[in-house]
Amino acid sequence: MGHRVSKLIIQIPCLNEAETLPATLADLPREIAGIDTIEWLVIDDGSDDATASVARGHGVDHVIRFRAHKGLAAAFMAGLDAAVRLGADYIVNTDADNQYAGADVAALVRPLLDGTADIVIGDRNVATLRRMPLLKRWLQRLGSWVVRQVSNTRVPDATSGFRAYTREAALRQTVVSDFSYTLETIIQAGRKRMAVAHVPVATNDSTRPSRLFDSVFTYVRKSAATIVRIYTLYEPLTVFTAAGLTLVAGGFGISLRFLYFYIHGAGSGHVQSLILSAVLLIVGFQVLLIGLLADVLSANRKLTEELLYRVRSLEADGVSVTGPAREKPVSEALDGRPAAADAGIRHG
Repeated sequence: MGHRVSKLIIQIPCLNEAETLPATLADLPREIAGIDTIEWLVIDDGSDDATASVARGHGVDHVIRFRAHKGLAAAFMAGLDAAVRLGADYIVNTDADNQYAGADVAALVRPLLDGTADIVIGDRNVATLRRMPLLKRWLQRLGSWVVRQVSNTRVPDATSGFRAYTREAALRQTVVSDFSYTLETIIQAGRKRMAVAHVPVATNDSTRPSRLFDSVFTYVRKSAATIVRIYTLYEPLTVFTAAGLTLVAGGFGISLRFLYFYIHGAGSGHVQSLILSAVLLIVGFQVLLIGLLADVLSANRKLTEELLYRVRSLEADGVSVTGPAREKPVSEALDGRPAAADAGIRHG
């Protein structure tokens, strides 16, 4: 039996990166031990500069263009979708601002090649990044700690965009956030029992300020909302049970307080406590019932995700899910996907 050719696609989400993209591309490898073919994929997220032209002019193999800005999460998912349709066995995601050292791509994919991981996250060792403001470093470390708790993973740098996926792991990713993919995909991978590893990576000097958020407050607010939403999505019974029991305990405690005053003949002066107790108990039991319903819906969501995975697998292999199997040219295979429905596809 002949040797099976392995392909790595390095994807780069871009928004107005005409100036920084050439340096990023120049830093990327074209050869890695254990990989037969390396291709580059740029996702142009509605840029109003010459990002797409610069990408093609610097040897990028595939370019996806959004007609309007959709956000980093949508660009990331469009890249994964395109990469698997282009036959990638492994996918590396990196930033267009040349933040991450391209030489570390080899270290990033090594656990995938060894078969010890499904996803590998590049660890920047945020605590030592002196070029990053102290408050941001502290918040990054706190956010990563929270993600580790809710995802049951050991990723030290949850916000790192330098990461690698196997084809199977990429097919199972589903991002619902409009903000960013970094936290959500780790929590999702952890809850799906994927093997998530991390390796130390080097970083280059910053070329521009972050465009993902306009202030630290915005970043914290959106990140916290993402963590709560995704954890609730995967563990609804835990979340609603905790909330419901807290309300029931509060109502029960207040009712005991009223009972104490009632026994001592002062019940008429504490009727408000009785009303509040009843409200808390009723709402608490309702929240518990909502948790049971959400848990049933969660089981249905898992079935839907498995169905979506199977459909993606068939489409990525060029198999029609509505008729007889037929081969598709790459350009056709990339059309009509939700994440890139209005994207123009170009091949360099």
